[in-house]
Order: sequence, then C-alpha cells, then structure tokens
Amino acid sequence: MNPRRVQRISEEIRKEISSIIQNDIKDPRMPDMISVPRVEVTRDLSYARIMISILGSDKQKEDALEGLNNAKGFIKKELGRAIRLPSMPELIFELDESIEKNIEFEQLIESLKDGDGQNG
Repeated sequence: MNPRRVQRISEEIRKEISSIIQNDIKDPRMPDMISVPRVEVTRDLSYARIMISILGSDKQKEDALEGLNNAKGFIKKELGRAIRLPSMPELIFELDESIEKNIEFEQLIESLKDGDGQNG
C-alpha cells in the first residue's frame, strides 16, 4: 500500500482511538492524563502499534495498559464504525514514555541553569 495512505490511516486511527479512550471507555483504571501521541500501522494494515502516553505512577501505567488490552474488542468495534477499512488491524498498545523523558530532561536542564546562576 502507498506509504502516504498508510500514514493518513495511522493518523486517522490515532485521532479516533484518542477520542474513544477519552470519551467512551468507562474503566476506572483509565487515568485522566492519557494520550495517544502516535500510531504506526503496517503497510498491509494487519497491525496497528498504538503508543500510549500516561502521566502517573508505574502502577497507574500498568493498570491503564491492562484496561486498554481488556477493552481491545470494544475499541476495535468503535474504530470500525468510524473508519471504513477492508479489515481492521490488530491493536497493539505500547507505553510511550517520551513525554515523561522530555519533562525530566527539561527539569534537569533547568536545575543545571539554576545551579550555574548560584555559582557565578
């Protein structure tokens, strides 16, 4: 399949899954601070790797991923209603910690800046 088409499908799936997670899943394990920064769909549309970003403790992240995996069937059904594809890809949820790493990195830079100002 055309790489541009796969990219457009990935982005559409990202938007829809984000909306489903925020508005339709009523699982208490889902934290308020959860987002879908990226989705990678294989060229044959058989798999969709959904990167999930969760701000919270390791336990909250683990619980949220478990909740998402338990809701895969529901998410896939809702996704099928919103996006017409020849076949719905298998959903694979993975934790994306890049946002947290960026926050930690920025805090480290700020602490180094603050430390330099005190010494000079």
